[in-house]
Amino acid sequence: MSSLKVTAIRTRIFHREENLLEFILSQVPSDHWQEDAVLAVTSKLVSLHEGRLLARSGVDKIELIKKESDVYLGEMAYGCHLTITKGQLLATAGIDESNSENGDYILYPHAPYDSVERLRNGLRERTGIKNLGVLLTDSHSVPLRHGVVGSCVAFAGFRAIKNRIGENDIFGRALKMTKQNQADALAAAAVLMMGEAAEQCPLAIITGAPVEFSEKSPREELEVAMTDDMYYPLYKSFLDKE
Repeated sequence: MSSLKVTAIRTRIFHREENLLEFILSQVPSDHWQEDAVLAVTSKLVSLHEGRLLARSGVDKIELIKKESDVYLGEMAYGCHLTITKGQLLATAGIDESNSENGDYILYPHAPYDSVERLRNGLRERTGIKNLGVLLTDSHSVPLRHGVVGSCVAFAGFRAIKNRIGENDIFGRALKMTKQNQADALAAAAVLMMGEAAEQCPLAIITGAPVEFSEKSPREELEVAMTDDMYYPLYKSFLDKE
């Protein structure tokens, strides 16, 4: 059995519209690059690279949330608003105000899967690594739990789901529904080590992950359409109020 290792990388401050590929290559020590590794990158770096910032002055935040979300579900508690954005159930459409250099709103990446694929291609070309995964991470709250946990925004270079259906449990009974969400599991581990405040570790190298590296990383194996999701009655109750 492999041993999972997550090494957070402390970096300098990344600035708006910087070259993200060059930043990563300059900040990750050369001896950290190896075959069968997954690089975790906070999605905020991609947002900054894309210039996805908006000055707060004169902005109606509720209207901005509605504009940035794919589906706006409505207001929740504590002044938060529930949305479906980029295939995820997110508060405030993923708009962030923490660790913003000038106090601007930091919006979610425009096209996370396109960004992560470009980044992976560039890193493979420059490092010579064949089996390299790239994982964009963020943090979100979980119902009925205090605190936030890391989650996968987008991934490339490995399969997000390990299908265990048909395998036997320890008593020989066939599993009927079990699929392991490895992308979110790795994101949670990475964010735990990267931190949430002033750690200044927006990158992490993951080695020993029991994932299948792959040239194709279909997002469809991870994401579920809203109407097919087991929690759809909850979403529908929000939509029915509109």
